[in-house]
Formats: sequence, structure tokens, C-alpha cells
Amino acid sequence: MNNPHQPTAHFLRDTSLSAIVAGFIAMLTGYTSSLVLMFQAGQAAGLSSGQISSWIWALSIGMAITCIGLSLRYRAPVMIAWSTPGAALLISSLPGVPYGEAIGAYILASGLIVLCGLTGSFDRIMRHIPASLAAALLAGVLFKIGLEIGVAAEQQPLLVIAMLAAYLLGKRLLPRYAVLAALLVGCSLAGVFGLLDFRGFELQLAIPEWTTPAFSVSAAISIGIPLFIVAMTAQNLPGMVVLRANGYDVPASPLLTVSGLMSVLLAPFGSHGIHMAAISAAICAGPEAHEDPNKRYTAAVWCGVFYGIAGIFGATLAALFAALPKALILSIAALALFASIIGGLTQAMSEPREREAALVTFLVTASGMSLFSVGSAFWGIVAGLLTLVILTAGSRRTSKPKGH
Repeated sequence: MNNPHQPTAHFLRDTSLSAIVAGFIAMLTGYTSSLVLMFQAGQAAGLSSGQISSWIWALSIGMAITCIGLSLRYRAPVMIAWSTPGAALLISSLPGVPYGEAIGAYILASGLIVLCGLTGSFDRIMRHIPASLAAALLAGVLFKIGLEIGVAAEQQPLLVIAMLAAYLLGKRLLPRYAVLAALLVGCSLAGVFGLLDFRGFELQLAIPEWTTPAFSVSAAISIGIPLFIVAMTAQNLPGMVVLRANGYDVPASPLLTVSGLMSVLLAPFGSHGIHMAAISAAICAGPEAHEDPNKRYTAAVWCGVFYGIAGIFGATLAALFAALPKALILSIAALALFASIIGGLTQAMSEPREREAALVTFLVTASGMSLFSVGSAFWGIVAGLLTLVILTAGSRRTSKPKGH
């Protein structure tokens, strides 16, 4: 969609209130959905509060720099996030492993990603995925987030209904600011209902702590290789799909190389890896972020700014997000993704010959299944491609003219 070599308008002139809101919601969604996993993994491994704070700082600063730099470079909403499935993996694999060896395993996983970027192998794979299957994978990844608004309604029905009503009225009257309207109504009602609790909040700067890496075969097998696999299948693959599904033809190789190198540099401070984002990317790459696709990169840049602010105050980040009711977070994330889910499903079903394959991709991805420690995004695209091959081969054989 964008040629990075063409002159572009100044960032501040391109930005809009809706882009700032999209960037903030993307940051909010990323942190609230998985920050607790890192605290859980760190505590299970016996890390100090300083080491956990440094872990969050390293991830946040890395995401801030790469989001801002890559989005400005390619004038596309290039979203980077930490590995949520990787954090979940560490809950069980980090305890019992010396922290220095875990850091060495982080470096190994990130080094393998850099290798994929430098060789261009991931770009070649992405070019062979049909647009309809990519859109179906996108819709499947986001579908579970969209369903969470129902869970939120069970917890706080009045809050969620009011937010949905504000969103719908906003879509009718001021479509650019529908999500902002829902967020403002949600925060206001949360305050009225006494759902905001800032008692645990205390402003405190994060201080990075260096841990000297060590390397061992056991840590490489139990942490390094699994981290690499989940990063490529559950983060980088759907992350690139989001960009392509929204019309941004950004090369994958430099994105993998830059994010991988940043992960290597920040690993001694606790970063287990930053990679392409899918859910938060959909928020910044969709029409809710900006009506002009060429200016949606500003949403990702603003998200990077918010990442940086959050990282600087990483020591108190959990307390701040804990002050917000879970129902509000679930609802605003779902509402912000409505347009992307609609677009994904529409594009997935646009090609009649590929509808069955797209449906299989969507269903497998949305199921959340996991086989051999590999997530549903990978298996969804594999199942869809196999379905497409079978149906296409069959149609070619049956369409041969008689007598030949």
C-alpha cells in the first residue's frame, strides 16, 4: 500500500485523535491481557521484584523503539508486542533453570528469529498464503477476543451495555470516535459504580538489572527452542497476516531481523522476546484507527510512545492496570476489533472457490487448539492450505474435457 521511499507528510500532521485512542487501546489490551503471566512466571522462578520490574522495562522499551522506528520507516502500522504464549510457557519451564541460563536461552530463540529474517525464508512462506486464508486466520485470531464482550456482560451487565450503546451511537453519529465514546462511558461508569481502585498505585521508576547470560543444552531445549517455535507460529505469522490483510505489503524479513536483534540486546535485562503483534496490530491497522489507510501508521507510533511511558514506570504498571475493572478492558478490546473481524470475514468469503478452505482456517484458528506445543494460528493455516489443495486438485481433475 505504501512506498517507503516516497515523501510523506509529517507525523504530527498525519495523526488524529482516533489514532491516539487506537494506540492507547492497543497498549492497554496488550498489557492487561498478559502482564500477569510474567509476574506469575517470575514469582514461580523465584525472581526478585527488581528482576521482574527490569523484565517489564526491557520488553516495553524494546517494543517502544521498534514500533516507532519500523512504523515511521515503512509508513505502516507495524506493531510489536512481547510473546504472550512465550510468557505462558515460562510459567512451567522457568522454575528450576538458573536465571543466567534462561537469559542464554532467550538469546538463542531471538538469534534463530534473526536468522529467519536474514535468509528471507519467512517472506517466501508468506507469499504462498492466499489472501482469503490470511483473512480467515486474522478473523479467527480476533474472534475469541470479540467473544469476551459476552463474558464481560456477565460480570458487569450495566457497564458493558452502556459501552455497547455508546459505541453504536458513536458509529451512527461520529464513526471515527465510536471506540473513544465507549471508553469514556466505560471509565465514567466504572468510577460511578466504585469499580476503580487506585489504592495500590504508587509512582515509581523502573530500574534495569543486568543478568550475565549463560548457555546450556538443557535450557536451550526446555526454553530456547519452544520460545522460537511459539514466537514464529503464534506471533510473527498472524502478525504479518494482519498487515497483509489490511493492505500493507511490508517485507517480513527486516521486521523479523530488527525485532530479533532488539530482543537479543535486551535479553540480559530480562526480555524473553518481542515479535510481530496480531491483536493489537488489528486495532491500529483497522479503519477505527484512521479513515485514511496511509495514516494508520500514526496509531502504531502512538502505541510505541505509550509503551515507552509504561516501561519507564514498569514497577507500578501492574497496580495501575489492576485499578481498571476487567469487564471494561475486555469490552473495549472487543469493540475496537469489531471492524477488523468484519473485514476479515468478508474478505475470507469473497472468493467462492476458497470458501471451504477459508472456513476451515477460521474454525481451527478460533478453536484455540494446540498440538505439539504449537498454537492454533499455525494449525489453522496448515488445515486451510491442505483443504484448498484437496479441493483444487479435485476440481481440476473433474473439469478435464472428455476425450482428452
